[in-house]
Amino acid sequence: MRFTLSESMCDIKHYIPLARAADEAGFAIFSTGDSILYPESTSERYPYTDSGDRTFLDGAPFIDPFQLFAAMSVVTTNLQFQTGVLKTPIRDPVLTAKMVSSLASFTDDRFILGVGLDPWPEDFHACGEDWATRAARMDEILQIIPGLMTGEYFEWHSEYYDIPRIKMCPVPAKCPTIIYGGHSKPAYRRAAQYTDGFLFIGVTEEQLAERIGLLKHYRREFGRENRPLMIAAGMPVSTIDDVRRLEDIGVTDLNVGYRNHYLPDTMTLQQKIDWVHRFGDEMIARY
Repeated sequence: MRFTLSESMCDIKHYIPLARAADEAGFAIFSTGDSILYPESTSERYPYTDSGDRTFLDGAPFIDPFQLFAAMSVVTTNLQFQTGVLKTPIRDPVLTAKMVSSLASFTDDRFILGVGLDPWPEDFHACGEDWATRAARMDEILQIIPGLMTGEYFEWHSEYYDIPRIKMCPVPAKCPTIIYGGHSKPAYRRAAQYTDGFLFIGVTEEQLAERIGLLKHYRREFGRENRPLMIAAGMPVSTIDDVRRLEDIGVTDLNVGYRNHYLPDTMTLQQKIDWVHRFGDEMIARY
Protein backbone atom coordinates (compact mmCIF):
# COMPACT_ATOMS: atom_id res chain seq x y z
CA MET A 1 0.00 0.00 0.00
CA ARG A 2 1.17 3.49 -0.85
CA PHE A 3 -0.12 6.59 0.92
CA THR A 4 -1.27 9.75 -0.83
CA LEU A 5 -1.66 13.11 0.89
CA SER A 6 -4.62 15.05 -0.53
CA GLU A 7 -4.97 18.81 -0.23
CA SER A 8 -6.93 21.37 -2.24
CA MET A 9 -8.48 24.82 -1.85
CA CYS A 10 -6.08 25.92 0.87
CA ASP A 11 -3.81 28.91 1.33
CA ILE A 12 -1.50 28.60 -1.68
CA LYS A 13 1.53 29.27 0.54
CA HIS A 14 0.88 25.96 2.32
CA TYR A 15 1.63 23.73 -0.66
CA ILE A 16 5.42 23.87 -0.89
CA PRO A 17 6.14 23.22 2.83
CA LEU A 18 3.46 20.51 2.83
CA ALA A 19 5.11 18.76 -0.10
CA ARG A 20 8.43 18.85 1.71
CA ALA A 21 6.83 17.45 4.88
CA ALA A 22 5.01 14.70 2.96
CA ASP A 23 8.25 13.64 1.29
CA GLU A 24 10.02 13.49 4.66
CA ALA A 25 7.15 11.58 6.28
CA GLY A 26 7.15 8.80 3.70
CA PHE A 27 4.10 9.67 1.64
CA ALA A 28 4.35 8.33 -1.90
CA ILE A 29 2.07 10.82 -3.65
CA PHE A 30 0.67 14.32 -3.24
CA SER A 31 -2.73 14.85 -4.86
CA THR A 32 -4.65 18.03 -5.55
CA GLY A 33 -7.87 18.91 -7.31
CA ASP A 34 -8.44 20.90 -10.47
CA SER A 35 -10.76 23.78 -11.29
CA ILE A 36 -10.31 26.51 -13.88
CA LEU A 37 -13.18 28.80 -12.95
CA TYR A 38 -16.29 29.23 -10.81
CA PRO A 39 -19.49 29.94 -12.76
CA GLU A 40 -21.81 32.45 -11.14
CA SER A 41 -24.74 30.16 -11.90
CA THR A 42 -25.04 26.64 -13.27
CA SER A 43 -27.76 24.43 -14.69
CA GLU A 44 -26.33 21.29 -13.08
CA ARG A 45 -26.42 19.94 -9.54
CA TYR A 46 -23.02 19.59 -7.90
CA PRO A 47 -22.46 15.80 -7.69
CA TYR A 48 -20.01 15.59 -4.79
CA THR A 49 -22.11 16.89 -1.90
CA ASP A 50 -25.31 15.26 -0.64
CA SER A 51 -27.25 18.50 -0.98
CA GLY A 52 -25.77 19.49 -4.32
CA ASP A 53 -24.56 22.73 -2.75
CA ARG A 54 -21.42 24.24 -4.34
CA THR A 55 -21.14 27.55 -2.51
CA PHE A 56 -18.05 26.35 -0.63
CA LEU A 57 -16.20 26.61 -3.96
CA ASP A 58 -16.93 30.31 -4.40
CA GLY A 59 -13.61 32.05 -3.85
CA ALA A 60 -11.70 28.82 -3.16
CA PRO A 61 -8.12 29.14 -4.45
CA PHE A 62 -7.20 26.62 -7.16
CA ILE A 63 -3.65 26.67 -8.52
CA ASP A 64 -2.99 25.13 -11.91
CA PRO A 65 -1.72 21.65 -10.94
CA PHE A 66 0.98 21.48 -13.61
CA GLN A 67 2.64 24.64 -12.35
CA LEU A 68 2.13 23.65 -8.71
CA PHE A 69 3.65 20.19 -9.14
CA ALA A 70 6.66 21.58 -11.02
CA ALA A 71 7.37 23.85 -8.06
CA MET A 72 6.82 21.03 -5.56
CA SER A 73 9.20 18.74 -7.41
CA VAL A 74 12.10 21.11 -6.79
CA VAL A 75 11.84 20.75 -3.00
CA THR A 76 11.18 16.98 -2.92
CA THR A 77 13.08 13.85 -3.88
CA ASN A 78 10.76 10.84 -3.93
CA LEU A 79 7.26 12.31 -3.79
CA GLN A 80 5.05 11.73 -6.83
CA PHE A 81 2.27 14.07 -7.90
CA GLN A 82 -1.26 13.25 -9.00
CA THR A 83 -4.16 15.28 -10.35
CA GLY A 84 -7.32 14.21 -8.60
CA VAL A 85 -8.76 14.73 -11.14
CA LEU A 86 -7.93 16.93 -14.15
CA LYS A 87 -11.09 18.17 -15.90
CA THR A 88 -9.90 16.78 -19.18
CA PRO A 89 -12.46 17.34 -21.98
CA ILE A 90 -12.61 21.09 -21.35
CA ARG A 91 -8.99 21.21 -22.52
CA ASP A 92 -7.39 20.84 -25.93
CA PRO A 93 -5.75 17.38 -26.03
CA VAL A 94 -2.54 18.47 -27.77
CA LEU A 95 -1.92 21.28 -25.30
CA THR A 96 -2.78 18.94 -22.44
CA ALA A 97 -0.33 16.36 -23.77
CA LYS A 98 2.37 19.03 -23.92
CA MET A 99 1.81 19.95 -20.28
CA VAL A 100 1.79 16.28 -19.27
CA SER A 101 4.98 15.47 -21.17
CA SER A 102 6.75 18.56 -19.86
CA LEU A 103 5.85 17.92 -16.23
CA ALA A 104 6.64 14.21 -16.40
CA SER A 105 10.01 14.95 -17.99
CA PHE A 106 10.86 17.77 -15.59
CA THR A 107 10.00 15.67 -12.52
CA ASP A 108 11.85 12.53 -13.70
CA ASP A 109 8.64 10.56 -14.19
CA ARG A 110 7.06 11.51 -10.87
CA PHE A 111 3.68 12.47 -12.33
CA ILE A 112 0.43 10.46 -12.30
CA LEU A 113 -2.32 11.82 -14.53
CA GLY A 114 -5.74 11.55 -12.89
CA VAL A 115 -8.48 12.41 -15.38
CA GLY A 116 -12.24 12.83 -15.32
CA LEU A 117 -15.22 14.55 -16.87
CA ASP A 118 -16.57 17.87 -15.60
CA PRO A 119 -20.01 18.38 -13.97
CA TRP A 120 -20.46 21.97 -15.13
CA PRO A 121 -21.53 22.88 -18.70
CA GLU A 122 -20.35 26.42 -18.01
CA ASP A 123 -16.74 25.22 -17.86
CA PHE A 124 -17.05 23.85 -21.39
CA HIS A 125 -18.66 27.01 -22.69
CA ALA A 126 -15.98 29.24 -21.16
CA CYS A 127 -13.19 27.06 -22.57
CA GLY A 128 -14.71 26.74 -26.04
CA GLU A 129 -15.39 22.99 -25.86
CA ASP A 130 -18.62 21.10 -26.49
CA TRP A 131 -20.54 19.75 -23.49
CA ALA A 132 -22.69 17.21 -25.36
CA THR A 133 -19.73 15.33 -26.84
CA ARG A 134 -17.59 15.27 -23.70
CA ALA A 135 -17.71 11.50 -23.16
CA ALA A 136 -16.93 10.61 -26.78
CA ARG A 137 -14.10 13.13 -26.82
CA MET A 138 -12.74 11.75 -23.55
CA ASP A 139 -12.43 8.32 -25.19
CA GLU A 140 -10.29 9.89 -27.90
CA ILE A 141 -8.24 12.08 -25.56
CA LEU A 142 -7.25 8.98 -23.60
CA GLN A 143 -5.73 7.62 -26.80
CA ILE A 144 -4.24 10.87 -28.08
CA ILE A 145 -2.24 11.66 -24.94
CA PRO A 146 -0.43 8.27 -24.82
CA GLY A 147 0.13 8.50 -28.57
CA LEU A 148 1.95 11.80 -28.15
CA MET A 149 3.98 10.46 -25.21
CA THR A 150 5.97 8.12 -27.50
CA GLY A 151 8.13 10.90 -28.90
CA GLU A 152 7.45 9.54 -32.38
CA TYR A 153 5.27 11.07 -35.05
CA PHE A 154 1.60 10.62 -34.23
CA GLU A 155 -1.63 11.63 -35.93
CA TRP A 156 -5.34 11.46 -35.17
CA HIS A 157 -8.31 12.11 -37.43
CA SER A 158 -11.90 11.96 -36.25
CA GLU A 159 -15.11 13.92 -36.06
CA TYR A 160 -13.77 15.78 -33.02
CA TYR A 161 -10.02 16.10 -33.50
CA ASP A 162 -7.91 16.47 -36.64
CA ILE A 163 -4.27 16.25 -35.63
CA PRO A 164 -1.61 16.09 -38.36
CA ARG A 165 1.56 14.03 -37.97
CA ILE A 166 3.38 15.67 -35.08
CA LYS A 167 5.77 14.72 -32.34
CA MET A 168 6.70 16.23 -29.00
CA CYS A 169 10.02 16.77 -27.28
CA PRO A 170 10.82 16.19 -24.50
CA VAL A 171 8.74 13.19 -23.56
CA PRO A 172 9.12 11.05 -20.43
CA ALA A 173 10.77 7.64 -20.43
CA LYS A 174 7.27 6.14 -20.53
CA CYS A 175 3.75 7.47 -20.61
CA PRO A 176 2.70 8.52 -17.11
CA THR A 177 0.26 6.28 -15.29
CA ILE A 178 -3.26 7.45 -16.12
CA ILE A 179 -6.11 6.83 -13.71
CA TYR A 180 -9.76 7.75 -14.04
CA GLY A 181 -12.14 9.27 -11.51
CA GLY A 182 -15.92 9.01 -11.68
CA HIS A 183 -19.05 7.39 -10.31
CA SER A 184 -20.81 5.61 -13.19
CA LYS A 185 -20.62 2.35 -15.12
CA PRO A 186 -19.51 4.22 -18.27
CA ALA A 187 -16.66 5.66 -16.21
CA TYR A 188 -15.56 2.19 -15.11
CA ARG A 189 -15.74 0.88 -18.68
CA ARG A 190 -13.74 3.83 -20.00
CA ALA A 191 -11.13 3.37 -17.30
CA ALA A 192 -10.90 -0.36 -17.99
CA GLN A 193 -10.43 0.17 -21.72
CA TYR A 194 -8.05 3.12 -21.78
CA THR A 195 -6.38 3.79 -18.42
CA ASP A 196 -4.18 2.20 -15.77
CA GLY A 197 -6.49 2.50 -12.79
CA PHE A 198 -9.26 4.28 -10.96
CA LEU A 199 -9.69 6.85 -8.20
CA PHE A 200 -12.62 6.12 -5.87
CA ILE A 201 -13.96 8.89 -3.66
CA GLY A 202 -17.09 9.03 -1.51
CA VAL A 203 -17.86 5.29 -1.34
CA THR A 204 -18.30 2.78 1.47
CA GLU A 205 -16.05 -0.26 1.77
CA GLU A 206 -18.88 -2.45 0.48
CA GLN A 207 -19.38 -0.19 -2.53
CA LEU A 208 -15.64 -0.03 -3.07
CA ALA A 209 -15.31 -3.82 -3.22
CA GLU A 210 -18.24 -4.08 -5.61
CA ARG A 211 -16.93 -1.39 -7.96
CA ILE A 212 -13.39 -2.74 -8.01
CA GLY A 213 -14.92 -6.05 -9.04
CA LEU A 214 -16.85 -4.33 -11.82
CA LEU A 215 -13.73 -2.52 -13.02
CA LYS A 216 -11.80 -5.80 -13.16
CA HIS A 217 -14.70 -7.43 -15.03
CA TYR A 218 -14.50 -4.73 -17.70
CA ARG A 219 -10.72 -5.09 -17.91
CA ARG A 220 -11.15 -8.80 -18.66
CA GLU A 221 -13.72 -7.86 -21.30
CA PHE A 222 -11.13 -5.63 -23.00
CA GLY A 223 -8.32 -8.18 -22.61
CA ARG A 224 -6.37 -5.95 -20.23
CA GLU A 225 -6.65 -8.01 -17.04
CA ASN A 226 -2.91 -8.78 -16.89
CA ARG A 227 -1.79 -5.16 -17.03
CA PRO A 228 -0.82 -3.32 -13.82
CA LEU A 229 -3.85 -1.80 -12.08
CA MET A 230 -3.69 1.17 -9.73
CA ILE A 231 -6.64 1.41 -7.33
CA ALA A 232 -6.61 4.70 -5.44
CA ALA A 233 -9.27 5.38 -2.84
CA GLY A 234 -10.04 8.15 -0.43
CA MET A 235 -11.15 6.29 2.70
CA PRO A 236 -11.05 7.06 6.43
CA VAL A 237 -8.55 4.99 8.40
CA SER A 238 -7.54 5.07 12.04
CA THR A 239 -5.58 1.82 12.49
CA ILE A 240 -3.18 -0.42 10.61
CA ASP A 241 -5.94 -3.02 10.48
CA ASP A 242 -8.11 -0.54 8.57
CA VAL A 243 -5.35 -0.15 6.01
CA ARG A 244 -4.81 -3.89 5.66
CA ARG A 245 -8.54 -4.45 5.18
CA LEU A 246 -8.59 -1.96 2.31
CA GLU A 247 -5.53 -3.61 0.81
CA ASP A 248 -7.33 -6.96 0.90
CA ILE A 249 -10.22 -5.35 -1.02
CA GLY A 250 -7.76 -4.32 -3.72
CA VAL A 251 -6.67 -0.78 -2.86
CA THR A 252 -3.09 -0.05 -3.88
CA ASP A 253 -2.98 3.66 -3.01
CA LEU A 254 -4.77 5.17 -0.03
CA ASN A 255 -5.67 8.86 -0.16
CA VAL A 256 -5.73 10.47 3.29
CA GLY A 257 -6.03 14.00 4.61
CA TYR A 258 -6.37 16.04 7.76
CA ARG A 259 -9.56 17.92 6.88
CA ASN A 260 -12.79 17.92 4.87
CA HIS A 261 -12.12 19.81 1.62
CA TYR A 262 -15.81 20.68 1.34
CA LEU A 263 -15.57 22.88 4.45
CA PRO A 264 -13.55 26.07 5.00
CA ASP A 265 -9.90 25.48 5.84
CA THR A 266 -9.31 26.59 9.44
CA MET A 267 -6.02 24.76 10.05
CA THR A 268 -2.68 26.52 10.33
CA LEU A 269 0.24 25.36 8.24
CA GLN A 270 2.03 24.09 11.35
CA GLN A 271 -1.00 22.02 12.38
CA LYS A 272 -0.99 20.41 8.94
CA ILE A 273 2.73 19.69 9.01
CA ASP A 274 2.44 18.19 12.49
CA TRP A 275 -0.38 15.91 11.28
CA VAL A 276 1.66 14.81 8.26
CA HIS A 277 4.68 13.85 10.38
CA ARG A 278 2.49 12.17 12.99
CA PHE A 279 0.75 10.09 10.31
CA GLY A 280 4.13 9.17 8.90
CA ASP A 281 5.39 8.00 12.29
CA GLU A 282 2.22 6.22 13.46
CA MET A 283 0.93 4.73 10.22
CA ILE A 284 3.36 4.77 7.30
CA ALA A 285 6.47 3.76 9.26
CA ARG A 286 4.60 0.96 11.04
CA TYR A 287 2.86 -0.42 7.97
